[in-house]
Amino acid sequence: MRILVVEDTVDVAEAIVASLTRIGHVVDWEAHGGRAAARVLDPHYDLLILDIMLPGTDGFELLRQVRSKGLATSVLMLTACAEIEERVTALDLGADDYLVKPFDYRELDARIRMLLRRDGGGTTNLMVVGKVSVDRKTRSVLLDGRPLELMRREVTLLEILLSRPGRIFGKDELIDRLFTVDDNPSANAVEQYVARLRKKLVDAGFEIRTLRGLGYQVVLA
Repeated sequence: MRILVVEDTVDVAEAIVASLTRIGHVVDWEAHGGRAAARVLDPHYDLLILDIMLPGTDGFELLRQVRSKGLATSVLMLTACAEIEERVTALDLGADDYLVKPFDYRELDARIRMLLRRDGGGTTNLMVVGKVSVDRKTRSVLLDGRPLELMRREVTLLEILLSRPGRIFGKDELIDRLFTVDDNPSANAVEQYVARLRKKLVDAGFEIRTLRGLGYQVVLA
């Protein structure tokens, strides 16, 4: 998933980013609510994690802006307040879930997996296409029942492509979902990762097809 974390407490934000990056997510971080106002409207994010108390623009207002634009991006709110009124306000404004700080990062991971399943219309962490199965929880991949060794970004790319077989994913969209704003990927970075996947997915029951000028598409064999 491509995730934007808006949190002004540096140690909390760094811990969230490290935890989510370690399990394979692509994570950007913004500490100032005012600067985050434009970034939360980027439709390429799969999830926004918004603290409520932020400098410049608070998390409630950022959430209002997201929903007022008709964006369906999943939103997880963070709050240091255990009062029910604050949580009710967040849900009424369109938040998908919330966490009260301090929290265990295992719970954060579990809630993100729940939102991922909800967005995908599924009830399990397992994605199966052709002879390939991807476990979103463990980030493990099996090809015809045998473990397949993939790099972190290769797993992320595979998840994206397999999430919608037949859909064409443009190069720019894939770059946005695979890399953070600080990664500065090369012009042919996506092509390189696709080429690696193709070599490792021989006889997978599908092919990753290149559509010149359009992008990439998974087509069942």
